[in-house]
Formats: sequence, structure tokens, C-alpha cells
Amino acid sequence: MCRPVANPYNGSGHFTIPTNMPVDFEPTLQAYGDLAVKIGLNLRAGQRLLIIGPLANGGVSLDAAPLVRQIAASAYRAGAQLVEAAWGDEGLQRVRFKHAPRDSFDQYSAWLPRALVEHVEAGHAVLSVSANNPDQLKQESPDLIGALQLATARSVRPFRELVSRHATNWTIVAGAEAGWAAKVFPDLPPAEQIARLWQAIVRLCRLDRPDPLAAWHEHLEALVERRDFLNRKRYTALKYRSPGTELTLGLPVGHIWVSGQSTSRNGILFAPNLPTEEVFTMAHRDRVDGTVRSTKPLSYGGTLIEDFSLRFVEGRVVEIKAARGEHMLRQLIGTDEGGARLGEVALVPHSSPVAQSGLLFYNTLFDENAASHVALGSAYRFTIEGGEAMTDEEFERAGGNRSAVHSDFMIGSAGLDVDGVLADGLDEPLMRQGEWVSKT
Repeated sequence: MCRPVANPYNGSGHFTIPTNMPVDFEPTLQAYGDLAVKIGLNLRAGQRLLIIGPLANGGVSLDAAPLVRQIAASAYRAGAQLVEAAWGDEGLQRVRFKHAPRDSFDQYSAWLPRALVEHVEAGHAVLSVSANNPDQLKQESPDLIGALQLATARSVRPFRELVSRHATNWTIVAGAEAGWAAKVFPDLPPAEQIARLWQAIVRLCRLDRPDPLAAWHEHLEALVERRDFLNRKRYTALKYRSPGTELTLGLPVGHIWVSGQSTSRNGILFAPNLPTEEVFTMAHRDRVDGTVRSTKPLSYGGTLIEDFSLRFVEGRVVEIKAARGEHMLRQLIGTDEGGARLGEVALVPHSSPVAQSGLLFYNTLFDENAASHVALGSAYRFTIEGGEAMTDEEFERAGGNRSAVHSDFMIGSAGLDVDGVLADGLDEPLMRQGEWVSKT
């Protein structure tokens, strides 16, 4: 049977302070709202803000309501004209899986995809709150989950295409949720689990610093130094070696390494992910060869895919193995032609604060900032010179991958070595045992 877990929301618009949390948690939550608005979005006066959650779940979890309200208050202080939230409910999702017709899971909202596109095309900001149970649908039919994920991916693809072109400023943050907390801290009493998860989020988002905004400016500047170093190198490929991994990953001509901040089409400098510890670019869709092994579970569609490996030939997955969730992994890769190829490649040192926390979050926002990773599916247009102005055909000819999906999975560890391949064909050490070899 399920163990009861504490819910920090008491229905009054305020937190019931969880066990072991400081009594002044409300100011910390306010600081988190300010961080999301000022650093994450860099929201401008006159913009509207739409707050969403995982789109397959219909919106942001109701458990995140107090955080959403703090973000809204910060947004209004920054001059937002209107703040709206598209709410979801995991319980409602479970009702659908229990009672909905089995042939109806290819159905998706008739209005939400259009609303997302219209919002972004008008130059307004988007914030996603990740606060969901990674095992929400573990007992449900993989075929139904796959149908739902496919319907979601196809329906919101135009919105994701706009995001990939940085059509506006956007960011993702996390809020603690009871089911998620129970997964991360299964050995703690239920009343302590969500408090411990909030403590981890606070620490890894630098909210425990005397001046969190100043700490973030300093951290983002350090990531810029690493980004600039990689862009000067102009590697043609990366070579990975670790237990279970022997992979050569080509990089397109004109690829651009990106760090914690980007600039939107309307000229706003923003940080898409909080926390962020990565520098990333795109893989060449046709130049990935070898085998890569995951080092952390992949949370996908309310289920977990664990201990898996993929073998690539000329950019395409040709062999799949997984200890758990192989059927879901095959469905993900089979979403469309681009789902079997890599779009993103990101480097993260094992010394990152997220890795050093020793926690497995079962949440991509955090786990991808603990380890180097790659992503199946679409590449970001802004990671190649002129990519945002390219046609789809030009983007693919340049090496960019297009797909309705984009799913990061972790391949980094303390045992990962990475070499950069220079233009003259020579290799040089880039990372050893999960750490950068050089900073300049």
C-alpha cells in the first residue's frame, strides 16, 4: 500500500512549514520567485507571463500553487501585465488512465497548443514548473503512455519549435511534490520527505546564499568562460570513454556552445534552466557512432527507464538495451525519424553541486546538471550559426536534427573521459574522470 506523505499546502494560499524546514521559509520562497523572474526570465515590464508544467499532464501541478503565487507576485512587481497558470492534476491524469476509452489516448487539448503559440508569438514569457511524481504512471499500460506522449509531442511541436528558436524568454524551475519527495528520500518518514526535497532545491538553486541573485550572476559568468573556451577550440567531434561507453560524436561546422544564459529574439538575456551547470551545443545528426550507456534513470512520461545503452551507426540508433522500461524507450525513439538521433550534447563536471549532493533526483532538470548528457530528438536552432533563420531543410543539411521529442539522458560519471577532436584530426584531453582538464 502507499504510505501517506505530507502536503505542504494547506489550502489558504500559504505553506504549512514542513518538518525540519526553517520557520522563515516564506521569505525563502519569495526569494525563489524573485530568482525565477529576475534571473530565469529577466521579465520585462509590459510582458505577460504564462506558467505551465509538463504538458502531458495538462499543466503545472497543484502542489506547486504556493510557489506559483510567489512567482506571480514577483512578476507583477517586475511590471507584468498579466500572469496566468495552466493547471494540471496528477489525480485527474490517473482518472483518465482508469476510465477513458482505450482508443482515446491519441487525443490532446484542442486549445492549449494554439494558446501556447499565440502567447510566444506575441513576445510574452513562459515559465515551466517541474513538480511531478516520476513514478506517477508506473502501473499503467506502456502502450497508452506512449500514445499520450506521442499525441502531446505532435500537438505542441509548433510551440517547441518556437522555443528552440528562442522566440521569447522562458525558464524552468522546480517545486517539491509529495510523490517526487518520496522517490528521492524513500527511507525517511513521510513527514520529513518533502522538507528534505525543499532543502535540496534551496541549496542547489543558491537560495541559501546571503545574496542569491549576486551568487547567480557570479556562477553564470563562470559558465561563460567555459563556453568561450569551447567555442575557441572549434572541435569537429568529441570522443567519450567510460564503462559501457565508447562513442564518437560529430559536431557540425558552425556549431555554437551555449552556457547558462541565452538571448531571446526580442533581445532579452535569460537563463532557461534553474539550476544550471552545463555548457551545451548540438550533435551532428549523421555523425554519431559507437555505444553509450546511461548513468542515471531517464524519467519519461510518468515512468522510469533504467540502466540502458544505445548503439549508433551513422547517427542513428540501431540497438537498444534496457534493464527497465525498454518498451517505453523504444516508443520514444520511434516517435519519428529524428527520435532515433541525437540533438543536444552537454558537458557537466562531476564536481557540480548537484552531483556532489549525492542525490538521485529522478528529474531531468536536476539530474542533467549532475552529469554530462546527450538528448534524443530535436536540436536547438540557436546552437549553430544562423540556425534560427534556416529552413527545416537547411537546418538538417547543416547537421541539425528535427523531431517532435527532446529527451535528455545522463552519460557522465566520475569515470568519464572526453577528448576533443581538433580540425587537424588530432585528439586532445577535454575531461578526465569527469572533470575539466583545462579552463583556458
